Amino acid sequence: MARPSKYSAEFRSDTIALWRASAGRRTFRDVAADLNVNPETLRTWVRDVGDGPVASGGSQDTAAEILRRAAAYFAREMK
Repeated sequence: MARPSKYSAEFRSDTIALWRASAGRRTFRDVAADLNVNPETLRTWVRDVGDGPVASGGSQDTAAEILRRAAAYFAREMK
């Protein structure tokens, strides 16, 4: 059984909104430090909402390129 979150749903949504408002200018780490939250926790919240970029400052083309290169790397490793 999962442990209940120490953060309220309102706090999470406000934190996500703050990160979105500053996306491109501030990283997960910057926003999380201001609010005393672990940066990976904030990243998980944004990812779970599903309608925002996971990597701040990244584009879908960049993410696709990284995925393509990673797939090629692991395919070489499997041989």
